[in-house]
Amino acid sequence: MRVCTLASGSSGNSLYIECGATRILVDAGISRRQMTLRLDSIGVSLSDIDAVVVTHEHSDHTSSLPRLGLPAYVASATAHLWKEKVAEIVEFESDEAFTIKDLYITPFSVPHDALDPVGFTIESGNGSKIGIATDIGTATSLVRERLRGCTALVLEFNHDPEILLYSHYPWDLKQRIKGRLGHLSNGQASELLGGLIHRGLRHVVLAHLSQVNNRPEVAYESAFGVLRKAGGESDIAISVAPRKQAGEVFGI
Repeated sequence: MRVCTLASGSSGNSLYIECGATRILVDAGISRRQMTLRLDSIGVSLSDIDAVVVTHEHSDHTSSLPRLGLPAYVASATAHLWKEKVAEIVEFESDEAFTIKDLYITPFSVPHDALDPVGFTIESGNGSKIGIATDIGTATSLVRERLRGCTALVLEFNHDPEILLYSHYPWDLKQRIKGRLGHLSNGQASELLGGLIHRGLRHVVLAHLSQVNNRPEVAYESAFGVLRKAGGESDIAISVAPRKQAGEVFGI
């Protein structure tokens, strides 16, 4: 399985996953033009993509969905939003797995202020498994259970509480971000990560960093500290997903 972030953050989110002849996107929150350019930069054509699977309906995850001309897998609760905009809609329910060619995909509910937001685990036939949990206000027991045993993780490290406290954001927005249906802080995400470390974990991507309320080096140090404490810093790679360009392509 090959994985690459194409965009990450409030300005847009998209993740590329490839396994054998199967190529999918998780979310499509950047323009069709940018999607094409970023896929091209990693040697992939938009026409090669089999489908888009969608975590939730917010525009930073779906802005180009109607213009990509690709099948879209969406939570049933959100299907009505897309039926007149996207030619091919496939509905799914949380915790009901489905397949797209070589990939076995399991959506699971996450707490966020959307209609029916989900994370995903995506598994290949060779035993590789990636867990994806961004836009998540609280690391529930269900989230922790579903993310156990992953080979790679894409986790939200949205904000640093102190930077958020002194930022220019209005108080009500700060409260939303910190709330149960908002976004994980570096500390909350690191605590989640600490419970997911195991011998088979190979790569952790820090995703959905706030441009205003976080710093890549602060998020990285928070995650690295957890790995160092667990003794896994030499075995597990950490990368920070870039906001406006494709990240590194890595295999699992």
